[in-house]
Amino acid sequence: MCQKGVAALETRVEGAAAGARIQYEGGRLAVPEVPIIPYIEGDGIGPDIWRATERMVDAAVAQTYGGRRRIEWRPLLAGERAHAEVGEWLPADTLEAIRAHRVAIKGPLTTPVGGGIRSLNVTLRQELDLYACVRPVRYITGVPSPMRKPELVDMVIFRENTEDVYAGIEWRAGSEAARRLAAFITEELGNPVSLDAGLGVKPMTQHGSERIIRAAIEYALAHGRRSVTMMHKGNIMKFTEGAFREWGYALVAREYAGRVISEQALWDDFGGEVPAGKVVLKDRIADIMFQQVILRPREYDVIACPNLNGDYLSDALAAQVGGVGMAPGANMSDGLAVFEATHGTAPKYANQDKVNPGSLVLSAIMMLEYIGWGEAARTLDAALAATIADGVVTYDLARLRADAREVKTSEFASAVIERLAAH
Repeated sequence: MCQKGVAALETRVEGAAAGARIQYEGGRLAVPEVPIIPYIEGDGIGPDIWRATERMVDAAVAQTYGGRRRIEWRPLLAGERAHAEVGEWLPADTLEAIRAHRVAIKGPLTTPVGGGIRSLNVTLRQELDLYACVRPVRYITGVPSPMRKPELVDMVIFRENTEDVYAGIEWRAGSEAARRLAAFITEELGNPVSLDAGLGVKPMTQHGSERIIRAAIEYALAHGRRSVTMMHKGNIMKFTEGAFREWGYALVAREYAGRVISEQALWDDFGGEVPAGKVVLKDRIADIMFQQVILRPREYDVIACPNLNGDYLSDALAAQVGGVGMAPGANMSDGLAVFEATHGTAPKYANQDKVNPGSLVLSAIMMLEYIGWGEAARTLDAALAATIADGVVTYDLARLRADAREVKTSEFASAVIERLAAH
């Protein structure tokens, strides 16, 4: 497609109807033909990758629906720009707008240095109760990988987002609060703790554990996945991560009898062959899991994790398929979702039109699927994959491929748009 054709595709939606909010009714999203979707462009490289992503998404929607549908993007403030303009890192208006519109997308955000907010990403998740961090990890042909067979990796991680050590309940070593807590644990509970220790609390509840495991199971059933694996360190942390495992098995017995079977039942009753329409529930100790997703990736499909385990595993799996630059993600609750780039802000490359927008584009593809626009999602996904397979890539991938043609961020977006018509 010539540049004139690209430009025509990108302007095809002019004159479409005005936008309306996405609604959540009866446990389902109600998406208008022109939904208003808020976005946070992000800090550092955020504006560069957002501009490219917006162009690709708009062109894919135009290509797929011929102007009948489009997205009305609405900017929101967060991060460095918000702090500079209104003196807040995460304004209340931003949180309220995400609640009101149900679906949003964001670039990477800076974590403020010093006191106050520990992490803008964590704060967003906690304030909006986005309890599930969902990270699909699969290989795209042409992305350099350290693995011999990265194409065997096709997993979806459901990481609990609101509990565990990431709840942020901790006290500095030597502080009065830490000393008082250490004394209480030592004297009242009979577990000796040094008065000089820094201390943190690891809360995990039945409610929090069940809803992330339930989300993973529902996803597996809806998408024809074969198994859900609960990853935990319950052999050591018996009353937190061990309870996560126990609550998961109890949940399945109570709510999914006949649809979800244990690994033991798989072998005892079905000879190791997963029956059609059923999902196998497994559990694995966290340290062994890291080894098995490398050595036996075909055995794992959907993985449900407590917060810290999920953080580690999602990045480790992303490395197997080429790194977090090609790793999408979303933070979700019931009827509310924020899709995001999973990497950092890379400030040294800001405003250079240089970096890979892959993570944000893939997250936007997840967003299109989430709102029910699967045709546009598949069209964009295929065009993205074709562009990378053709060796048209940004510097981070180009330096690892001898056959690559290195392009700028904006040029990569144009190359993807050129390939939309073929898919």
